[in-house]
Amino acid sequence: MPLFLLFIAIPLIEITLFIQLGGLIGLGWTLFIVVATAILGAAMVRSQGAMAMERLRRSMADLDDPSEPLAHGAMILFSGALLLTPGFFTDAVGFALLVPRIRQALFGWARKRLRVQSFQMGPDSAADRGPGNRRPPRDRVVDAEFEDIPPDQPPRDEGSGWTRH
Repeated sequence: MPLFLLFIAIPLIEITLFIQLGGLIGLGWTLFIVVATAILGAAMVRSQGAMAMERLRRSMADLDDPSEPLAHGAMILFSGALLLTPGFFTDAVGFALLVPRIRQALFGWARKRLRVQSFQMGPDSAADRGPGNRRPPRDRVVDAEFEDIPPDQPPRDEGSGWTRH
C-alpha cells in the first residue's frame, strides 16, 4: 500500500510543482531547467558511479564486506533514474542521493533495520556447489601411478593416449 501511495503522490507533487514554477518563471525556463538537470545529473552520476565501482573493486580485492559500496552504487543508480525523470521533486531527491553524507546516513539507517543472515565469498559459495547445492567432497586427491619415460626411449604403450612423446 505505501508503494501505491508513492505512485499516486509523486506525480501529483510533480504536476503541482510544474504548474507553480511554470507560472512564476515561464514555460521556456521550466523546460530548460528540466533538460539541464537531466544533463548535469547524468554527468554527476557517471563520475560518482565510477568512484563507487572503484571502491567496490577495492573492497573485493581486500576481501572486505562489499555491502556499503554496493549500497552506495545502488543509490547512485537510483539517483540517475530520478534525475532522468522529468520533474523538480524527483530531481531534488536525485541530487540529494548524490551527496555522499546523505547516502552514508541512509546506509546507516538501513543497516540498523536490516539484518544479513549470511554472507560468503569464495569457492565454497552455493553457486559452486554440486547438484542440489550440496558441498562437493573435500578430498580431491586422485590415486594414480606414473613412470617417467626418457625422451630417447620409445613408450611401451602406444595406444593409451596419455603418454607424452
